[in-house]
Amino acid sequence: MQKIKVLFKKLIFIFGSLYLIVIGLLYFNQEFLFFHASKLDKNHQFTFSNKPEEVRIKTSDTIYLHGLLFKAQKSKGLVFYLHGNAGTVETWGNIASNYTNLGYDIFILDYRGFGKSEGEISSEKQLFTDISAAYNQLKKQYKEENIIVTGYSIGSGMAAYLASENHPKALILQAPYYCLEDLATDKFPIVPNFIVKYKIPTFEFIKKVKAPIYIFHGTEDYVIPYENATQLKSYLKNNDKLFTLENQGHLGVNDNETFLVKLKEILK
Repeated sequence: MQKIKVLFKKLIFIFGSLYLIVIGLLYFNQEFLFFHASKLDKNHQFTFSNKPEEVRIKTSDTIYLHGLLFKAQKSKGLVFYLHGNAGTVETWGNIASNYTNLGYDIFILDYRGFGKSEGEISSEKQLFTDISAAYNQLKKQYKEENIIVTGYSIGSGMAAYLASENHPKALILQAPYYCLEDLATDKFPIVPNFIVKYKIPTFEFIKKVKAPIYIFHGTEDYVIPYENATQLKSYLKNNDKLFTLENQGHLGVNDNETFLVKLKEILK
């Protein structure tokens, strides 16, 4: 009996130690879970038919971020676009014509470590500071009353933050999450909330957004389930809209026919 107790204590110690090791690795490597950065050579040449302007943004810690500005023939304003957690402006640039064809310029930003942007992501505060620096730089070219902030997937929470701290014309969220911290712990139940460094509570931000808000979410989204959108809906203003995209998964919202029809109405 005594041997069994000793063995049991050893097993508890071993599993407890392994759990702490796993939790420690998760805490110090969250960026690799949330952000799947890929690089582009600094001399990389883009081959889009609508040749974009390359924009560099100097951050508060002297890192340079990179983005592409695609221009419409007769611009009515700017779509400031924060993309998902993978890909670069090389891949995301393919969506530009959806917006330029409707008369809006579109700026797509690469986060730190993505594309030609320097540095590495290390905190939520840094992310917010970076996107604010980029937004402020674009505001020098466009009146804020003509800027629409848009975010896809992980970019949706950051877009909501940006709109809550500024006064854009509108906010568009594609496949948004209610709160990144909650999404992370739902996906990984063994992870306690307190170790998640990236909280990004979208629901808190949209409470403060005075501009019209438009949410697009697919019913077949298994990365960020549709329930996230219905949770956010309870915080929307009377004239804000949630558009349900039937049979739409997490990827490809920008190609969805319903999205394109509603986008035309929003940008008209």
